[in-house]
Amino acid sequence: MPYVPGRFPHNDIISLTSQPARYDLAESIGPDLRLGALLAEGLSSHLKDLALSYGPTEGHAELRGLIAARHGVGADDVITTIGSMQALFLLAFVLGEPGAEAVIGRPAFPNARNVLASVGLRVVDWSLHFDDGYRFDIDRLRSLLTARTRLVSLASPQNPSGVAMSHRELREVLAAMDEICPEAFLLVDETYREAVHGEAEPRPSVVAQDRRIISCASFSKCHGAPGIRTGWMITRDEALRAQLALGKFNTTISNSVVDEAIALLILRRLDTIMRDRRRHLAAGLARAAAFVADHARLIEWIRPDAGALCCIRLRREMFDDGDVERFHRGLAARETRVAPGSWFGDESRVFRLGFGVLPLPELDEALHRVAQALTAAT
Repeated sequence: MPYVPGRFPHNDIISLTSQPARYDLAESIGPDLRLGALLAEGLSSHLKDLALSYGPTEGHAELRGLIAARHGVGADDVITTIGSMQALFLLAFVLGEPGAEAVIGRPAFPNARNVLASVGLRVVDWSLHFDDGYRFDIDRLRSLLTARTRLVSLASPQNPSGVAMSHRELREVLAAMDEICPEAFLLVDETYREAVHGEAEPRPSVVAQDRRIISCASFSKCHGAPGIRTGWMITRDEALRAQLALGKFNTTISNSVVDEAIALLILRRLDTIMRDRRRHLAAGLARAAAFVADHARLIEWIRPDAGALCCIRLRREMFDDGDVERFHRGLAARETRVAPGSWFGDESRVFRLGFGVLPLPELDEALHRVAQALTAAT
């Protein structure tokens, strides 16, 4: 097959991995875990005797079991992947037959959309809007589904908004698929599901509610370990799961046994880890809420249901398009960054603000600099 230029379109979100900012509010993660903290608790022997061999293609058995237990499914329903992006790619590749279509809720993490197009799926955007609180318009979905639809791709909580899908919305999505594309699968990216705030309880995974539902996630966001590049995909459809496992074997064979061993350490003590992280997220969310309230004349927001992120919009009556550009230039001059809505297919005056990655004193300083840029741009 000849080289196809532009198969993976450029998106400036790649700057998150290559162009650090002093005060980075564009990131959507919480604080990174430190390997030393895990090893200091007497867990080093777990790694010391680890054989650096191939791992099972499906993933480490105990790791899969622990993931399954947190989703209400069996261990055999779980395949570990190299981050959730490998899961998304394998699913797109398996379903991407000639003429097939995929519907994706947008705004969305750009890589989740790009990977669908990269394998030749016709990608149809299901636009979600700030003015609607990023809630689902089911009538709009019905107009986008066809008999050629093979996948509906959603995230709950969403990236970039942190808005979670309701039980009613899930039922309505499945009902629409029943009518128009009953053989299609519903992918729900649940990466932020357990990243609730403070003492809130995580919503149960949706994957056990219907055999067409596929769930994916990783250790990158909730768990604070993007560096181990470990994720998972869950499906109760045996034929699909077999194809995904074969796809993994034919690309990477298995995950890194070192990465999976560290992932296992994290899951064994995840309740303790998440308790501390949820308190940090709650404190960050409180600061974001206060920031929006203090500057309500200039900005508005959609309060997130979970995650370390939210969407904020520059008010139309206060900022024209030139003002929006001046705002982002002013942030750059102040060594501060937010994630522009254009990264995710949203309007330019919306931006994603990540309140989880910075220590609280630095978050306060970063928000102060955003306030300065807002005032200077009007």
